[in-house]
Amino acid sequence: MEKLISKYFVPGKTFWVDEYIAGGGYEAARSVFEKFDAKGLIDEVKKSNLRGLGGAGFPAGMKWSLVPQTTGKPVYLVVNGDEGEPGTFKDKYIFRHAPHLLLEGMMIAAYANNVHKAYIYIRGEYVDEYRTMARALDEAYAKGFLGKKIFGKDFDLEIVLHRGAGAYICGEETGLLESLEGKKGFPRLKPPFPAVVGLFGCPTVINNVETLSYLRFIVERGADWFAKLGSEKNGGLRLFSVSGHVKKPGVYELPLGIPLKEIIYDHAGGIRNDRKLKAVVPGGLSAAILRSDEIEVGMDFDQLRAKGTMAGSAGVMVFDETTCMVSALHVTMRFYAHESCGQCSPCREGTGWVHKILQRIVEGRGRIEDLNNLLDICSFMGGTTICALADGAAMPLRSYPEKFRAEFEDFIRSGKSIVTPKAKELVSHH
Repeated sequence: MEKLISKYFVPGKTFWVDEYIAGGGYEAARSVFEKFDAKGLIDEVKKSNLRGLGGAGFPAGMKWSLVPQTTGKPVYLVVNGDEGEPGTFKDKYIFRHAPHLLLEGMMIAAYANNVHKAYIYIRGEYVDEYRTMARALDEAYAKGFLGKKIFGKDFDLEIVLHRGAGAYICGEETGLLESLEGKKGFPRLKPPFPAVVGLFGCPTVINNVETLSYLRFIVERGADWFAKLGSEKNGGLRLFSVSGHVKKPGVYELPLGIPLKEIIYDHAGGIRNDRKLKAVVPGGLSAAILRSDEIEVGMDFDQLRAKGTMAGSAGVMVFDETTCMVSALHVTMRFYAHESCGQCSPCREGTGWVHKILQRIVEGRGRIEDLNNLLDICSFMGGTTICALADGAAMPLRSYPEKFRAEFEDFIRSGKSIVTPKAKELVSHH
């Protein structure tokens, strides 16, 4: 199976500028000036069916076409590299191994959208990756690929690298913009959307690291070729972060639409210690969980949505038969209660409330009616807030008790307690 991005994922190695150029790097960015005008390049990306690979799955070319070019204001490009979704670690690999692939993708996107200043917002915890990107930027400037008149053309592009400070909410694109402007990362009311009123009140293109990293290959080989690699309306390949109870966890680059079962058993080696599969989270922690009998589904945005879950950030988290689903949901909701920015009361109060209920359950003090209360609270969280954090919390909150109701009821009736001293310490701090 062909590798595009992941061919650079060589353990312990970063492809610095000279080696990247030797492998054909920056030729695609150089060629767009001759092959396309801005509209033609946007049309090519539309035809490729490239989707936003940070989680939302919005068609990349369509997103670009919504950016107005007649406001008299500059247009900005912002790279969302604040990879905070639990179970997701594919952008880290790009930062670490193929920084120039991202920079080349940014150059292509900048040309398509008439952008002359761009920002990379990188997760605060990615210290080594930040240093890697800083060196790669210095190399690109030294080669004349960035700055004034890149490739000798009448086109300028400056790129600024900006570190986050470890807030999950800043992965939400408008929270990211607020943070980038130096303010608290509170998500903004929409509309207006960032395409029209984004960074510093100007039209702004926001794309994920992985999305931009595929642009070189679309320019090199054409939109039709890329579209055929994936499934209907989901063009190309995707990086799947596979973790949990599998024999070979890691990042796998595979076609969009590949069956989840194939990812687990053919690529990740099957279940660790040859145990039975119990459940899978298919798209990062915010995705609704799937039972072991639901893994024939194709891993693209549309097929997973039809199953009542989502492709999200493609963080595939695998649970074997030894997993306690009560504990898994407790840890999940502790995360959302901690990471809610507190701006919206359904999210602020809802995530904290359900965490307290689950805390009581895992301490052996639960009641059967708690399960119905959790689902009732959940119904008031989704679709009621400025950003999608509450929706992301609601999907696992609804799906775990619904799909494993008997396990939750048995746990409560038994009075079992699984709270460790460390967990009690975390609760007291929270």
